[in-house]
Amino acid sequence: MVRVSGNFRGRHFLDLAHFSKEEILFILESAQNLKKRWIMGERPKIMEGKILALLFEKPSLRTRVSFEVAARQLGGESFYLGPQEVGLGKREAIKDVAQVLSRMVDGIVLRTFAHENVLEMARYSRVPVINGLSDLHHPCQVLGDLLTVQEKKGGLGVKICFVGDGNNVCHSWIVAAAILGLTLVVCTPPRYRPREDIWNWAQEKSRKSGAKIIYEEDPRRALQAATVVYTDVWASMGKEDEAEERARFFAPYQLNEVLLKEASPEAIVMHCMPAHRGQEITDEVIDGPQSVVLDEAENRLHAQKALLALFLDL
Repeated sequence: MVRVSGNFRGRHFLDLAHFSKEEILFILESAQNLKKRWIMGERPKIMEGKILALLFEKPSLRTRVSFEVAARQLGGESFYLGPQEVGLGKREAIKDVAQVLSRMVDGIVLRTFAHENVLEMARYSRVPVINGLSDLHHPCQVLGDLLTVQEKKGGLGVKICFVGDGNNVCHSWIVAAAILGLTLVVCTPPRYRPREDIWNWAQEKSRKSGAKIIYEEDPRRALQAATVVYTDVWASMGKEDEAEERARFFAPYQLNEVLLKEASPEAIVMHCMPAHRGQEITDEVIDGPQSVVLDEAENRLHAQKALLALFLDL
């Protein structure tokens, strides 16, 4: 059992950078424990009497379903508020939404565009706010990813290669690697590298954690001996108008059978989904024997259970 100091209850989950190595490992351990208990037929009602609000500006499959199912499996309830109901920051100020919701619910999951929206929601909320995705970070996704790597590789001491766009998922991987002391190769076209401030923060953090976070422009060199190969869409939500232009730069970064041969024969293939088949990844790879994308998607549920169990004031 990983020992952690402090208490998660009542805290916000906005970005992995706000947590220590021991705390992140404890969240993962809690997710593993809750998953095992569910498989064994245990049904702990630790959210009984609690209500979770899902406030989403962006469409969602895995984030919405994983949180709704997690709340129900833990004995709680949830409800969804889409952009048409709230009009966050337009129809109603974020400050007002935060203050009203936090008088009625026990937790808020916010899926939004600007990361500043997440910070403002947390600033005025009386209850925990969980970042379900922003343009800057996607910490819930990476928790499920880390859980999957632990399960498939027996731990996190492996070479991980992220190939594609230096986007919010990539940012959260960089942060997680820096804190946990992981080996991560980030491979993107030069003009789509991760944000410089996040990269510099991670490099500074790595000096203490022992992480090895490297940028490599050439995907063939990046994948050499990689044990985990991770990709994501070339044009994230909100960037669809750039899709044609981006495709020209990202074509050499497509995760196909030829490129995958550069990785370890034992490598697993991961994708946060939704996947644009035939663009960043081919059917042969995402449906192939090395792909773990469905297990990865399922683990979003178990990671979200851990967040609700630890962070809501239960």
